[in-house]
Amino acid sequence: MRQEPAARIALRQSWDDYVLLRLEAPDVAAEARPGQFLMVRVGETLDPLLRRPISLHAREGGSLEIFFQVAGRGTALLAEKEEGETLDILGPLGRGFDLEADFHGRRAVLVGGGRGIAPLFYLGRELRAKGADVKVLYGGRSLRDLPVRDKFAADGLDIACATDDGSFGRPGFVTGLLEAEIARRAPDALFVCGPDPMMRAAAGIAAAGRIPAQISLESLMGCGFGACWGCVKRIVRGDGGRWRKICEDGPVFPAGEILWEGAE
Repeated sequence: MRQEPAARIALRQSWDDYVLLRLEAPDVAAEARPGQFLMVRVGETLDPLLRRPISLHAREGGSLEIFFQVAGRGTALLAEKEEGETLDILGPLGRGFDLEADFHGRRAVLVGGGRGIAPLFYLGRELRAKGADVKVLYGGRSLRDLPVRDKFAADGLDIACATDDGSFGRPGFVTGLLEAEIARRAPDALFVCGPDPMMRAAAGIAAAGRIPAQISLESLMGCGFGACWGCVKRIVRGDGGRWRKICEDGPVFPAGEILWEGAE
């Protein structure tokens, strides 16, 4: 983990309440891996006091991209930043996606819901570099919730979309698109990030098809590096499910280890 107190914003793009920022931070970028995140100071004062966790969306040489949706006061302040301004960041943090396996010639399906698509662009590029056949499934409530779909396609990543209201792509949940994709050609690995109900459903689909799956969890965080126990999830590892820190033990976990709310 490194602190970069003056990461310059080299690029800003926005789509309604979705925002992409490219930050010049060579030392942080050099250590970054898909699935990790930054803790970003969003204001110049102590209000808000806490940094905000933001997934790594891409690495471009010595720069990092973050992509997020305005969801509260902190991200609203972050969304107001302009090109040329600087941000105080900590990172890279967390355990990202496990890419130690040989993915050459293997089929990988990436499923993102809404802002959960954020870490999957970086991941898709990395898997492709390892020789994987990558398919990206991108879901949202409507077309406005799929702002970076063309970015994936422009980079050569095979992408299909679904919208709850049928305004773009396949009508219905992205998990329906996942089931159709598995019926067409079962993947060797599945990677998922998005709202909890979607991730839980995707984990169930993966379990039924005996497909290895990794889930990137989202959580409010106090520190981002395991000191405060502010972000916990029950994770099963040969036991009944211990409380583990999402920021330090995750945010990425094997799907079969996650004990979802309401599950026994």
